[in-house]
Amino acid sequence: MNFQLTDDQRELQDAARRFAREELPAIANELEATNKPPSRALVKQYAELGFLGMNIPEELGGMGLGNLEALLVLEEFGKISSAVAFPIFESAVGPVRAIERFAGDALKQRVVPAVCSGDMIVAVSMSEPDAGSALTDLTTRAVDDGDHLVVTGTKRWCSGGGHADGYVVYCRMSDDPGARGIGAVFVEADTPGLTFGPNEELMGFRGIPSSDLMFDECRVPKENVVVPAGGFKKLMEAFDLERCGNATMSMAQASGALEDVIEYVQERKQFGKPIVDFQAVQLKLAEMQMQVDAARLLIWRAASNAQDGLPSIQESSIAKCFANSISREVTGNAVQLMGAYGYSKDFPMERRMRDSWGWGIAGGAIDIQKTNIASAMVGRRFNQRA
Repeated sequence: MNFQLTDDQRELQDAARRFAREELPAIANELEATNKPPSRALVKQYAELGFLGMNIPEELGGMGLGNLEALLVLEEFGKISSAVAFPIFESAVGPVRAIERFAGDALKQRVVPAVCSGDMIVAVSMSEPDAGSALTDLTTRAVDDGDHLVVTGTKRWCSGGGHADGYVVYCRMSDDPGARGIGAVFVEADTPGLTFGPNEELMGFRGIPSSDLMFDECRVPKENVVVPAGGFKKLMEAFDLERCGNATMSMAQASGALEDVIEYVQERKQFGKPIVDFQAVQLKLAEMQMQVDAARLLIWRAASNAQDGLPSIQESSIAKCFANSISREVTGNAVQLMGAYGYSKDFPMERRMRDSWGWGIAGGAIDIQKTNIASAMVGRRFNQRA
């Protein structure tokens, strides 16, 4: 067991930190103000610098590095803002990994290298109006029609909705009940019959477009099947990696907040001395550091212990649940320590606090992660419908 990063990992982390701090704060402010996603030119720049698809095999256009390396970079970008980090998230831990792991060669070769080169953005479409935490209740269907599948239904809360070039759509692909009938198909954004709702106005996540997706008899070639009916377990295995990405984005709000507040309390003076000299501030800083370190180590454990590149549901759920929880507390304490400066939209602290609440909802809410953890502990799933 080694808690030290290698020289190569530290160099990668430092390179990501320098680029993020020097190039991205002004862009983050613009995305926050306009609620628009990063430009395609910025995504291409990420690709040219090697920041997209770092943990995807080289033969598919990636860097061939590990999940830990990808998460190191993701944290540094996430410290600036969730929006500027989201292209890293999508390329390293998002639905493209399900395509890379489980899709046929034709789809894999068409999509994965394009994501790594910054020429394609892929989003996941899971939730529906009546299927969120109860995901196996989804009703969107993909019906066999010769060489094609016909997709019909409505999806909700799709991060990337209306902006991505294609969507990994979870849908019912057979009449088998529950999870046994569920698979996933890749639907290009320009497929006839696919329309999008307006960009959601959320409390946080500004610059990460989210909208409804409406499928009205969309005809999709069968080669676009990511996993067939009965492949729900595979989809969830890939989603365990996305949980680690969610945990990292969440923890980045806390670690970025902590870095800023450490600088602030040493500069801000009250009663004739820096406020860091007050014991109450010292105790709060120590608690925040412990929480960030613990979250980071849980995430790194899940990534490092991943079998065949995919983390276990128990370790990824523990990491996500803990990171989601502490990020809300750490960013809230950072706002309190910075007072009006923390509460002002002229500074990034209040944005971090709003985004930290979003990460605890996205990708499976905190309490759902706890049921995942308990299920893994006892070795069986619990019937929430009984």
